[in-house]
Amino acid sequence: MRLSALLLLAVAGILISGCSLFHKSKAKAPAPAPMAPSVIITPDMSVAAKVVSYNPTGRFVVLNFPVGQMPEVGQSFFLYRGGLKSGEIKISGPQRDNNIVADLVNGDAQPGDEVRDQ
Repeated sequence: MRLSALLLLAVAGILISGCSLFHKSKAKAPAPAPMAPSVIITPDMSVAAKVVSYNPTGRFVVLNFPVGQMPEVGQSFFLYRGGLKSGEIKISGPQRDNNIVADLVNGDAQPGDEVRDQ
């Protein structure tokens, strides 16, 4: 009886210690990265042009607009030189291809000035 009890304890010890060998440790999944803030993309629908020439006597400028962005007669724009507002113009026409004439309302102009609607 003593031998069977000793044998039973040995088998129980082997089973208890052996069971831990079969348990695989589960690796924790990495924490999900925090979501980036949602980005809102808005198309730039503003009109921009360049001053091609300036007539100081007649106080008018000839503007070159990109294809498909020709403004309407009577529309007002601002002149910018080096990022600073330098004048205001009003489209008067005539138009030829991508060029159109505008009257200088106030300020001054130079060839190369940027024209924007804001």
